[in-house]
Amino acid sequence: MATGVGEQRMSAKRCSLGLDYGTNSVRALIADVANGCELGAFVHNYRRGKDGILLDEKDHNVARQHPQDYLDGLVCAVKGAVKEAKKNHKNFDAADIIGIGVDTTGSTPMPVDKDGNPLCFHAEFKDDINAMAWLWKDHSSFAEAAEITEKARKFRPEYLAKCGGTYSSEWFFSKALHCARVAPKVFNAMASWVEYCDYIPAALTGDTNPARIKRGICAAGHKAMYCEQWGGLPDKQFLNAVDKRLAPLRAKLYDKAYTADVPAGALSADWAKKLGLRAGIAVSGGAFDAHMGAVGSGIKPGVLVKILGTSTCDMMVAPNTGKLADIPGLCGIVDGSILPGYYGLEAGQSAVGDIFNWFVQYFPPLQLLPGKDRGAASPVALHDALTRGAGALKPGESGLLALDWNNGNRTILVDPLLTGAVIGYTLHTTPAEVYRALIEGTAFGAGVICGRFEEYGVKVREVVNCGGIAEKNSLLMQIYADVLGRPMKIARSGQACALGAAIFGAVAAGESAGGHANCSQAQAAMCGLKSKVYEPIPENRKVYAELAKIYRDLHDAFGTRDAKANLSRVMKKLLRIKSEVRGLAG
Repeated sequence: MATGVGEQRMSAKRCSLGLDYGTNSVRALIADVANGCELGAFVHNYRRGKDGILLDEKDHNVARQHPQDYLDGLVCAVKGAVKEAKKNHKNFDAADIIGIGVDTTGSTPMPVDKDGNPLCFHAEFKDDINAMAWLWKDHSSFAEAAEITEKARKFRPEYLAKCGGTYSSEWFFSKALHCARVAPKVFNAMASWVEYCDYIPAALTGDTNPARIKRGICAAGHKAMYCEQWGGLPDKQFLNAVDKRLAPLRAKLYDKAYTADVPAGALSADWAKKLGLRAGIAVSGGAFDAHMGAVGSGIKPGVLVKILGTSTCDMMVAPNTGKLADIPGLCGIVDGSILPGYYGLEAGQSAVGDIFNWFVQYFPPLQLLPGKDRGAASPVALHDALTRGAGALKPGESGLLALDWNNGNRTILVDPLLTGAVIGYTLHTTPAEVYRALIEGTAFGAGVICGRFEEYGVKVREVVNCGGIAEKNSLLMQIYADVLGRPMKIARSGQACALGAAIFGAVAAGESAGGHANCSQAQAAMCGLKSKVYEPIPENRKVYAELAKIYRDLHDAFGTRDAKANLSRVMKKLLRIKSEVRGLAG
């Protein structure tokens, strides 16, 4: 089985290409459809903004991207991956690629013109940040999200039942309404509002006409309240009740959404020439990165896939042939959003890796490095030093407990206005202790999500992790195993999202072209797990179980309206645990 790019010989001359559009870059991955061997990969970092993100000094909630970065990155990443595949495998030929799959961040919608071109491509809007793509982490529409939630609770509670009970500022309609209010010129000029996971496949096929773009069920169901049970998108009457500008927008959108195994079309001659690929190969429908990451990690019923990165997404599936309860606080329960034939369940945390990066960026603990290294300390060196210091501590030894809400709470509270906290500081607290507490805080947050799944009958029998953090941070993985009380397994591919996209590319191509008949067949051939498994340590588990109860008290007290938790003993409990762990109690 393949464990990385170029580590296994090609088994056949049939490959698929996965395009993984992340927050800061786009990755192209070429995989052998017979065994998942990763032949070549290339990452292109977006050129504009700060790490590819356009910000607004006046509003820290704003996060946008320029669509030209997506297209420029597409060409660069694909050509780079082809070059790498040829370097790794002498018998590789780009003509062997039979299909393309696409995943992106989301909800990341953008305004487009009547031909489906991003509105910012027009001279009139070229410098207008509101005419660009509204990145998933843009929270500027928190007020609009609250209004949509309020109206839905009053008029259409079924809409909220399928998206966890609260509509989010990260999602499709709240961003559209905020655009209408802060940039009416942009809103009135746009012919449609398009998720870029739908735009990229359409662009590759050469037809971006908004009326003909195949919109994916993943984005539609989880972010735009689409459900066939009530006829697709929210009805005009409801949208009009929220704001009179939303009802006319519905007519500019779509009536039908599709699972990602349904081809968006065939690669156009123009894009084939730009990319150096064969014209006419299948292009799958688009979906979000986390959903395809779950597929690339081998998701199936009973398996919780955690995509660990700047934020996290927790994905599960359940057969659509049975009854499934609506689960409050989730980011949606959507038929076919991850695997066709299964309900896709999405949860997650708005910040994980971003929290650790924040701490290193703004509070760099230079004293942990040798004097000669302090002047040019890199973030990697600081993370490594903090990890070593944190790893030397026992659970509970810091006396600290952190809430992981530095970018709001995505699940289960669904509140972007919550903020992070660290309880238990003293004049003796060290940076390594804080760093460990931040990791533990994200683990406790993950435990709340896991508990919510099980509370509503979706049993977590296995946890599979993927993403850079899962690959590189053994301390975090052990803490997660100890907090969750389950073995932490890791997807074989270090590029699970791109591999998932490649799987859908192989399915879109079909068996007749040398691909796969369905996702299950493709997963069986192309997915796997690493041999390393992090097992829970019983003595750590005992301490973390007590800390998890304190975390939940803080979670409910700060995050819910009707909490009755008494916090007067929290600091003393933390000090008691600290003393017991250090052997000072008596």
